Amino acid sequence: MANVQERAHRVGRWARRDDWSDRIGRVGMVTYGLVHLVVAVLALELALGQHGQNASAKGAMATLAKQSYGVVILWLIAIGMFLLVAWRAVQTLAAFKELDGREAWGTAAVRVGTGVVFGYLGCLALLYAVGTGSSTSGTQSTTAQLMDATFGRWLVGLLGLVIIGFGVGLVIWGATGRFMQILDREGRHGTSGRAYRVIGTVGHAAKGVAFGIVGVLVGYAALTHDPRKSGGLDQALHAVLREPYGPLLLFVIAAGIACYGFFCFARARHLLE
Repeated sequence: MANVQERAHRVGRWARRDDWSDRIGRVGMVTYGLVHLVVAVLALELALGQHGQNASAKGAMATLAKQSYGVVILWLIAIGMFLLVAWRAVQTLAAFKELDGREAWGTAAVRVGTGVVFGYLGCLALLYAVGTGSSTSGTQSTTAQLMDATFGRWLVGLLGLVIIGFGVGLVIWGATGRFMQILDREGRHGTSGRAYRVIGTVGHAAKGVAFGIVGVLVGYAALTHDPRKSGGLDQALHAVLREPYGPLLLFVIAAGIACYGFFCFARARHLLE
């Protein structure tokens, strides 16, 4: 009888943990979606000829810092991102409890990787919230530092390939609809499910294309041994703008990034993992 009660208590404790983990994930996903919507607005302004803002995560934070109540929003974003880091940490530990072998390690690696991204955005929001952030891109300086290291040029080239691979993966994930697997059953079916599939497909594809361009810029910097040719999202969007029909293409990418933000809201509502 004692053993039965102990098992029941353990199950209840895990259920409460999962409940709190879900709440943390939902709050974090809402703030993550907000960041993408701000970036989408900046990209749209760039497409319309307003070149004064940095259309990237840094630019989004800088823009928020200048708005009324912007500091409050930045603090909320920072908290939300750090909550996502904690959520990913719990999920990473759970991967080794729920899965075996390569699947466990592969899942854990993906969750750690996204956790690092959330942590970076959280630190970025925190810096702007306390007034010490800078809207200028640090990609070029980082590339230059890598170039100066032993085998630095190869490291920069490898980084470019990794970024391109990530972008291609997002496009494939969007095109195949596999992203729907991270929504619960209610979110995958019915009218809402069809709408989520559309915005998710467009959002993942647009974000993947943007990352792919960033990767190409970084790779080109490695080939030319010129870190000034590298760049982050803002430089990638400016590169699109210089192409034929650039403003139209940039408008499509901005709309796609906004779709990704809305999909984050859907994920917060129908959180599965």
